[in-house]
Amino acid sequence: MSIRPITDADWDAVWTVLEPVFRAGETYAYPIDITKDQARAVWVDQPAATFVAEDAGLGIVGTYILKPNQPGRGAHVCNCGYVVSEAARGQGVASAMCDHSQEQARAMGFRAMQYNLVVATNEGAVRLWQSKGFDIVGTLPGAFDHPRLGFVDAHVMYKVL
Repeated sequence: MSIRPITDADWDAVWTVLEPVFRAGETYAYPIDITKDQARAVWVDQPAATFVAEDAGLGIVGTYILKPNQPGRGAHVCNCGYVVSEAARGQGVASAMCDHSQEQARAMGFRAMQYNLVVATNEGAVRLWQSKGFDIVGTLPGAFDHPRLGFVDAHVMYKVL
């Protein structure tokens, strides 16, 4: 597997990774009816960088974004979001993208990384981020409207780079 910056030619494949996750509404706060163009704006056009994870046999199996968490005086802390295709889950793609994102963030001059809304019911992600050195620095009661479970907690997770 390789991780590289996204190209324009990758967008259709990236959308096939993102769309089922966004439509499910269980881990990201984007509207479940987000359009392909709206998704491109938030996933490709607005972030400082977007990357894809590519498997030689399967094609694009994951993607992540990297951006300042806040403007101005908070721009030294970055934020990332990661999505792995259903076919590649449990194969270390998210772990590899997390490692890669930390390297990229350091190279871009960020001093820390913050995840603003890690849905508490996404236990695999919480465990993975903790194994990568992220701490839960706060829990937001009922901050995420889960489509099956109703209002569930979300964590803010943070790591100094």
